[in-house]
Amino acid sequence: MKKVSIVVPCYNESSSIVILKNKLDEEIKGYQLEFLFIDDGSTDDTLKMFNMLSEQDKRFKFISFSRNFGHQNALKAGIDNADGDCLITMDADMQHNPAVIVEMLGKWEEGYDIVYTIVKSQKSLPFFKRTASRIFNRLFSYLSDSSGPAIGSDFRLIDRKIADILKSDFQEFFLFYRGIIGWIGYNQYALEYIPENRIAGESKYSNKKMFSFALNGITSFSTKPLRIITILGLIISSFAFLYGIYALYIFFFTDKAITGWSSVILSILLIGGLQLVFLGIIGEYIGKLFFEIKRRPNYLIKTKNF
Repeated sequence: MKKVSIVVPCYNESSSIVILKNKLDEEIKGYQLEFLFIDDGSTDDTLKMFNMLSEQDKRFKFISFSRNFGHQNALKAGIDNADGDCLITMDADMQHNPAVIVEMLGKWEEGYDIVYTIVKSQKSLPFFKRTASRIFNRLFSYLSDSSGPAIGSDFRLIDRKIADILKSDFQEFFLFYRGIIGWIGYNQYALEYIPENRIAGESKYSNKKMFSFALNGITSFSTKPLRIITILGLIISSFAFLYGIYALYIFFFTDKAITGWSSVILSILLIGGLQLVFLGIIGEYIGKLFFEIKRRPNYLIKTKNF
């Protein structure tokens, strides 16, 4: 019987953990299951629920971080420690329907190394998050240097050999698995699904976290923003040079006075604002280098039951 590891990062999801675990047991038949739940520095009773479930079911394993290290690092901890023939990564809020896993396993049995999911409909999400997600996916597809498949969600199946590659060969501090999975190649299948409503609690992804996640994804997988600001800089410099020639011509060969403080101030503010934006983009890349050079661990484990 093949072993399937279910990797679930959790942050203050105590009210949904038991429901999810029971639903997984109900839906997935014919495989040996390993449940690996990661407590990403929760402040509620998540760890208490982990201990209760581990006492009831020896298949239930858990890791608890020393603090909140973020969703992607929690996924890494699961991938680093799971030992199934394939791994399923999913969220704990039940928006990732366990019934879809049966379809994933079917595609895996057909020979696919990675089965990733794409949201078919996002009507359950607020308008702003739907729009932001759509814009990010298009922007990432345009800016990314990856030639892999379209970006999916973190609800996916990966074969054992893919998990081993992710564990041994990817030691990045700023992880973005959605991009990595597209970049890595191998035999992949895209599975569309409709997310369910949360069964309890609220989304832990604030607008600020969404923006940070998107910015990290783009700057982790592309240098095109740097190329774009270089091109824009050259264009603006060309216009400034031409305008300088025009100003000199007016001064030396005509008697027209150069007037208009407002246009001068507007030009200064425009160029100054663009320079600050350009410096900010460059700073993002330099900041990433700063943290990557330190080689700090992606997470610290406070306790685990295996």
